Amino acid sequence: MSSMENLLLSIFLTVAIATVLNIILKRFGVSHILGYIATGTIISYLFGFNGAGIDSLNLIGEFGIVFLMFTIGLELSLEKIKKMKEILLTNGALQVLFSVVVIFILSYYLFALDFNTSLIISLAFSLSSTAIVLTYLKDSKDIHTPYGQKSMGILIFQDLAVIPILLLITFLSNDSASIGEILLKTFLSAIFVVVFMFTIGEKIVNALLQFSAKTELEELFLGSVFSILIGASLLAHSMGFTYSLGAFIAGMIIADTRYNVKVESDISSYKDLLLGTFFFGVGTKIDMLFFAQNIHIITFVFIFAMLFKAVVIYAIIRRNSDKNTSAKTALSLAQIGEFSFAVFALAGAQKLISEEMASFLILVSVISMILTPFIIGNIYKLSSYFEKEFYESDVITPIERKDHIIVAGFAMLGKIVAASLQSQGANFIIISDNLKHVLHARKLGYMAYFGHLNKLPVLESLMVKEAKAIVITMSSEQNRRLISEAVLNYDHNANIIVKIDSVEERKNMRDLPELEFVDASFEVANLLVKHALKT
Repeated sequence: MSSMENLLLSIFLTVAIATVLNIILKRFGVSHILGYIATGTIISYLFGFNGAGIDSLNLIGEFGIVFLMFTIGLELSLEKIKKMKEILLTNGALQVLFSVVVIFILSYYLFALDFNTSLIISLAFSLSSTAIVLTYLKDSKDIHTPYGQKSMGILIFQDLAVIPILLLITFLSNDSASIGEILLKTFLSAIFVVVFMFTIGEKIVNALLQFSAKTELEELFLGSVFSILIGASLLAHSMGFTYSLGAFIAGMIIADTRYNVKVESDISSYKDLLLGTFFFGVGTKIDMLFFAQNIHIITFVFIFAMLFKAVVIYAIIRRNSDKNTSAKTALSLAQIGEFSFAVFALAGAQKLISEEMASFLILVSVISMILTPFIIGNIYKLSSYFEKEFYESDVITPIERKDHIIVAGFAMLGKIVAASLQSQGANFIIISDNLKHVLHARKLGYMAYFGHLNKLPVLESLMVKEAKAIVITMSSEQNRRLISEAVLNYDHNANIIVKIDSVEERKNMRDLPELEFVDASFEVANLLVKHALKT
């Protein structure tokens, strides 16, 4: 069989196995990520390239993370980053620092490993999986929840921390280099990349998008987006940083333009395909024979590492968050991430750790990543063991109600709606993601629950299919849309009444014709005219 036929056969089998596996896993509610990883392991044994000679595949897979970071950047303008600085910088820095210290102490003193090996393990194990966690957070819309925001902030900081970690490993293996020189060069490079991207780069991005949008040719617009994305990634990489850093900055620049929503929808399928390739690449790194021989020690190390890392993250988040949010953040970030592969590969190439140790550590990372979709998929159930309170509707048993009205949100408008419904003796309940609002509503005697109405357990608990109407009073357009989409996906016949603030918002929601809109401006205008014409 020729090499071309062999390649085509491997591609055919890869696609076929991944498709069949994911159909089966979907039936059992298991993440598709595991299907891609399992496919990688199967194909690697069928064609004998487990973990070796697939650099181009790894590069393609890495661009899955690049596209993912680009879409995260699209949702984070500079203004949002400024608001997130506490979550991103403080929590991120504390998480990496304390995780490194705790895991180093355990490796050096408890397991009696040498200094370099202990340091490399602590640095790699401090990183979590951007590819798995952010993919889940975006798909489940948990990225908009408090734990989602905190997890995303820490993950972005970790991606930035990869750069000094890789530089430190290079320094450990190079006696002639001065750490001062390396740090100065890195600092100057970082300033150049950021200044260039937000000045000249921003002008280039705007010009390209405007020009290609005016042509009204979809392929030209998509070509412009790819040029921006890959160009920014290559610029960052040429200056010694990760590809994903450049993509993230490019996404942030586009976030401030009117094209951000279109760009994200246009590249979503490419991102999913490349991420699938990345997880396939992870699967090829699994050496089943080595795993079977060392299963006891691998299992012990990854449980031990995840447990201590989760404790560190829980303690950091608990400083200014409730137990539930802290537990969810800790559970979602406890695994060892994909950037650890780069750390172990570099350390192995520089002879700082043995090849067998590198293989062992990569397997520990992979096993922890395989476990992660199960943990995150059940994160609400798991976190409820830490704190299950009366107001947490994400974990309550279904309420026994029928033909009731669900009021989403309890700010000023929600309070007025609730008071009016009570005065008319209506059967209603309140759901809010603001704990203070929920506690206030309970004091007023209302049946109120804390939770997120875009979550399936909440939709089931509050008996949405039996509800007479769902009144959405939130002030955030994004939240109104999130909840509307989730409710309609759950029950296409749901009677949803949404307050909107502008004609533009009505246009943005026109793809949801099932909704009943109440235009705030129109209703206020009618009342003003009615009062003005009173005689």
